Amino acid sequence: MNRAGLADFLRRHRAALVPSDVGLPAGRRRRTPGLRREEVAAPAGMSADYYTRLEQARGPRPSRQTLTAPARALRLADDERDHLFHLTGERPPRAVREPEHVRPGLLLVLDRLHDTPAQVVSDWGEVLAQNAMSRALTGDFSSRPPRRRNLVRTFFLEPGARYLFPAEDHARLARTQVASLRAVTAAHPEDPRPAALAAELRSLSEEFAELWDDHRVAVHRASVKRFRHPVVGLLELDCETLLAPGGRHSLVVHTARPGSETHDRLRLLQVVGLQDLAAAPPPPSAAGHRRPRSGAADGSA
Repeated sequence: MNRAGLADFLRRHRAALVPSDVGLPAGRRRRTPGLRREEVAAPAGMSADYYTRLEQARGPRPSRQTLTAPARALRLADDERDHLFHLTGERPPRAVREPEHVRPGLLLVLDRLHDTPAQVVSDWGEVLAQNAMSRALTGDFSSRPPRRRNLVRTFFLEPGARYLFPAEDHARLARTQVASLRAVTAAHPEDPRPAALAAELRSLSEEFAELWDDHRVAVHRASVKRFRHPVVGLLELDCETLLAPGGRHSLVVHTARPGSETHDRLRLLQVVGLQDLAAAPPPPSAAGHRRPRSGAADGSA
């Protein structure tokens, strides 16, 4: 691992960014150019102390999963991301494994969406990036362990996850997620991850297994989606799914119709800010959505 090279690379790229590049307000006049260290560490899901040690060439060797986060936070292009991996002695992600890396242009669009929830999602359900409104609506996925950042796994395996949606919508959402995952699995046989996720869910969730055996296929792009927020109440949002070049990433944007009650509630959500939804206990009915196969271990960790 080239600690000195890594430290210099991180410092220079942090200094080259300004707050508006990552969707932050300019704020008061800064004494030094570029972002602050904590402004890179926070969206990367790491502590400011850990990131500081990397920039000071005294941190431990980062793991592959750890490297993906600062590459995204620093808006690195593909070649720059690969160089970051090389500096730590790691091989860059192969092309078929690229969905963890979000292109800087797509992140720039995400950062410009200040007043509506938006997120970047891989075609098999991995939440790769969120804006502040998305975190306020559904919680901060970057703060979760990597295995808990997949929307399909969360929906079928985590007790209480469906509390975010009205109960009458659960069956439709379940069918949609399974049909989309089946389509992706068939479309990308070279990528083992969607198939591995499907196999895991078939073994742990009877509901998923039944829907999978129906063999329905559909790619989800646009719909009306309802969310239950513990502070602002029910939100009925138009969900637009915009495919990035290559088709493995989507920018999912939720908007409210002007003049509607949901539009007012969305403006309130912008004021309320990020809520820790994990702290909100689900009602007793929410825990009953998971129907694991007998003897199956809990796969929600």
